[in-house]
Amino acid sequence: MTNRQLAAQQTRKKLVAAARRLIGEKGLTNTSVAEIAKEAGVANGTFYTYFRTKEEIVFELGWESFRNLLDETLQQAGGFPERLVYFMVHFAGQIEASGLKLCQEWVRNNADPALVEPQNRGKLQLDLASLGKLVEDGIRRGELKQDTPADMLARTLADVLYGQMLCWAMAGGTYSYKARTEEFCRFCLPALINPYLVKKKERNN
Repeated sequence: MTNRQLAAQQTRKKLVAAARRLIGEKGLTNTSVAEIAKEAGVANGTFYTYFRTKEEIVFELGWESFRNLLDETLQQAGGFPERLVYFMVHFAGQIEASGLKLCQEWVRNNADPALVEPQNRGKLQLDLASLGKLVEDGIRRGELKQDTPADMLARTLADVLYGQMLCWAMAGGTYSYKARTEEFCRFCLPALINPYLVKKKERNN
């Protein structure tokens, strides 16, 4: 990578970090491009070199924390249940750590796919694919039965995570999204995945 490319990469990171701080504190509507540029230490016009609109940077923020979550999850110790809990709890924890206002802006800007640029529509597909790969990995390791419906489980788990995220946003962050997900994992998740788990004695045969 050339020095110019490295400098461009650093500038983009500064803009994203500035947007995360400001939008997380004030919301998108009350944050201007000029404020983001000033916070990042660049000229206003530089913002438009990397992002066409304020809304576009919200999509970037939505992607940012989750690109490596699956790889991190697959490296965790324990069996499939432990890895799945790790994924779900860290998914919720990263969103909560990003701030309520940023979550609300992301939900608002993604609610109608027809209004979203094609290149920014992939977050749900990324999460569905990650959950599907997590289930398929459990099958390959012999922790889940061969006939486990990976697609159905992935969709159901995504419904839970996104539904909890929406409820947390609509409740104004009056409780912890991460704690609510931990509660689901403790009391409800076993009933969902236990029918597909291979018992240890069966794995050893």
